[in-house]
Amino acid sequence: MNKKLEQPVLISIVTANSQKIFRTLDTLIATIGEKPAIEIIIFDNNSSPEYQAKLKEYLHYSYLHINFHQENSGFGYGHNQNLLNSKYRYAVIFNPDILVDEQTITEVVELLVDHPECAMLAPKILNEDGSIQYLIRERLDVFDYMLRFIPFKWVKKLFDKRLAKFECRDLPLNQNSYVRMISGSFMVVDTVKFTEVAGFDSRYFMYFEDNDLCLKFEQAGYKLLYTPTHSVVHLYGKGAHRNFKLFRIFMSSMAKFFHKWGWRFF
Repeated sequence: MNKKLEQPVLISIVTANSQKIFRTLDTLIATIGEKPAIEIIIFDNNSSPEYQAKLKEYLHYSYLHINFHQENSGFGYGHNQNLLNSKYRYAVIFNPDILVDEQTITEVVELLVDHPECAMLAPKILNEDGSIQYLIRERLDVFDYMLRFIPFKWVKKLFDKRLAKFECRDLPLNQNSYVRMISGSFMVVDTVKFTEVAGFDSRYFMYFEDNDLCLKFEQAGYKLLYTPTHSVVHLYGKGAHRNFKLFRIFMSSMAKFFHKWGWRFF
């Protein structure tokens, strides 16, 4: 373990029958040395018995623990159970579809340690082909979110400059930047500050809880850092684009977010 880190880093993963988690765990575990610098806590949101049985096969790793919940209470609720009042000073929240190694985790946490003014940090998020997923946000409005769901490429091309601004594509690729909102797909967190703002608002079952958390940190006077010099791979599914049930959850969460923080349509 690096001397900057006095204790292991908590890895918090919330899952509900996500088949990608097994590749995520196998990829990460393959990079862990004899003295693990991490502890993994998986919060299972009432997955099927078969899925839970497969998860239990990983319990022979001493640094991996699983909390089996009896109902699906959502993304934010699960991470709150793992992080609030945690004994770990630093944690990494990430989706069950993230590919990352132990060294990258320790390096991004060390970077957060070096920036005590920050509550959270995000690395560059990549697709498997190496292209960038533009998940940083400066501001949110209804129009830009709806624009991303429109399937017609000519419409998106018409508003390309607007989408580029919405997705913060102009952030420098060779230096760190302070940003307003980062994605819940991979968040490096100071758990003391996380507890101070009461973690995620669990009224969001899924979607927008990450943006909400970022604004709560901003409201509390903390900054967020984006580092393009470190990267992870996100096996992005875009579920809300293909699944009507998830789209309904997305719309419900969006309404909750704008009702809480103020409606901005355009």
